[in-house]
Amino acid sequence: MKNVIAVIWDCDKTLIDGYMQDPMFAEYGVETKQFWADENKILDEYQKTGVRVNRDTYYLNYFIKCAHEGIFPGLNNAKLRSFGKLQKLYPGTLEFFRKTKNMFRNDASYSEYDIQVEHYIVSTGFAEVIRGMELMNYVDDVWGCELMEAPDADNQPLINEIVYTIDNTTKTRAIFEINKGIGKIDGIDVNSKIPQELRRVKFENMIYIADGPSDIPAFSLVHQNGGSTFAIYPKGDVAAMKQVEQMRADGRVDMYAEADYSENTTANMWITNRIQELADKIREREKNKIEKYAGGVPKHLV
Repeated sequence: MKNVIAVIWDCDKTLIDGYMQDPMFAEYGVETKQFWADENKILDEYQKTGVRVNRDTYYLNYFIKCAHEGIFPGLNNAKLRSFGKLQKLYPGTLEFFRKTKNMFRNDASYSEYDIQVEHYIVSTGFAEVIRGMELMNYVDDVWGCELMEAPDADNQPLINEIVYTIDNTTKTRAIFEINKGIGKIDGIDVNSKIPQELRRVKFENMIYIADGPSDIPAFSLVHQNGGSTFAIYPKGDVAAMKQVEQMRADGRVDMYAEADYSENTTANMWITNRIQELADKIREREKNKIEKYAGGVPKHLV
């Protein structure tokens, strides 16, 4: 069984500067504040009727509505994926993914114990946008919102149905799926009963990285089960820094830093060091297992 260290990332304002929808609004000439104000107005009207509305994912319905009304003409999954290339990654992100993904690949003292780093992205945003980002070369899997298409009036594909959603609470389900190895081990689903010691990625070998209070359910799950948690805030944003400092004071996160993953930054050094510590711990545990049995080999009496 692999000894996997899983680095699990939020996307918006954690990996990218801003929100993944920003390049879409720019291309289609949609004013960002007005779009979200209109969406929130609909949400408020629905809630007045007593209907439960998921504020994290209703935007998907509104995007589909706008696509069919011609506000986002031709918006399909291929187009969504193309917006991945337009995302503004925080400094050093791509290089950091490349470096950490290959951290132990050429080091026999770790690779002999099958110690590997895997990156996962768990987002309430569009999965297809994330799949279009360059850093996908170093990402093992993505959990995000998924849409199906249908032909428009010109028989061209257009987003039409919501088929999978992730909100800030169901991110915890995605983390359990990573824990159990869903997508990596055939025949396993999130409800499969698997002893902790046999799960593919132990919680203690997880590092969860996100930007704020909306990720508290995921932070709490990882932290309470022995994993590591790290918060990010935009450079120069005092209000965001105070938020993550409060989360640290409340025991939600272990550490936080400015959103910059370049060499010698706090984020780069802390996460890299944590990965190294986890790898050393795994290696020591595996060596002790072997030595335990090696010491029991019978010898001739002298």
